[in-house]
Amino acid sequence: MSAVKDAIRTRSPVQTTRRSADLAILYEHPAWFEKVFAELDRRGTPYEKLHAPEHFFDLDSRVRSWPVLFNRMSPSAWRREHGSGLFYTLSYLSHVEALGTRVINGSKAFRHELSKALQLSLLQSLELPFPKSRVIHAPEQALPAARGLRYPVLLKPNIGGSGAGVVRFDRPEDLQRAVDGHQLALGFDHVGVLQEFIPARGGFITRVETLNGRYLYGIRVHLTGQTFDLCPADICQTTSGQDLTAPGCVVEASKAGLRVEGYQPPVEVVRAVEAIARGAGIDVGGIEYLVDDRDGQVYYYDVNALSNFVADARTVVGFDPFVRLVDFLEETIDVARR
Repeated sequence: MSAVKDAIRTRSPVQTTRRSADLAILYEHPAWFEKVFAELDRRGTPYEKLHAPEHFFDLDSRVRSWPVLFNRMSPSAWRREHGSGLFYTLSYLSHVEALGTRVINGSKAFRHELSKALQLSLLQSLELPFPKSRVIHAPEQALPAARGLRYPVLLKPNIGGSGAGVVRFDRPEDLQRAVDGHQLALGFDHVGVLQEFIPARGGFITRVETLNGRYLYGIRVHLTGQTFDLCPADICQTTSGQDLTAPGCVVEASKAGLRVEGYQPPVEVVRAVEAIARGAGIDVGGIEYLVDDRDGQVYYYDVNALSNFVADARTVVGFDPFVRLVDFLEETIDVARR
């Protein structure tokens, strides 16, 4: 039973009498993916949950356990004491890909998910605008690397996730003080990205979700200036003040003031976003951009191979993206079985 060897299941595995599971879902966060599980359950589509913190695999196995594996590992797992699973997941995805498994958000996508530096290199290769940036791997490099950057600057951990660890410095003196005080945290892989802070026109950023490399929907997230954590599943109010009370909408103090609205981006942005998704090998994900309030320039700045979708999507964008996601999963399974 190679499937048993490949993973430790959750305590409540999905039961089905229809057929054995052709889909496995590797996940880490305990709540973010309940909606996709619920939609699969509603349809009676068999699947197996692979809880990443408990997962291991058998290198002696040379037979794929499932035709399709959906990777939902979160880069912010290191914030929940599950960081050991990040690079492990890269190894596992590469292993099952070599066995012929169709991996949704596979190793290429996850490499981009785990590296803001790699994301920016992709944007450069596509000749798309992004904030001027420097990549460092030691705190003492911060001051010399920041020369030529316009302040304020942001220091972002290379492995982020929901805005984790992003810090703003308004002056070189502030950055120097942080270096001298050993206060610069470069993150889980000890790599950081110094980046010019771009003032967002209108006080919002735009996130564009993609599915199967194509545009799915867009949202505007109105900022408070208090947080860089813009996880769309955790934003619980529309711009008109309507509460988004869908399950999974978790209001934390740092982001309780964020507001969201549906938005249709310009055609040229949609084309750029789809090119980014294809270039990063992302099947399901979101790309974020903003417009510089100083000159109207669009800047792409974040590429996400993990998409939680906006809370109460029917209210915000007019449809349930989890239905379309599961449509895609079932279509992928059908193709993989052939």
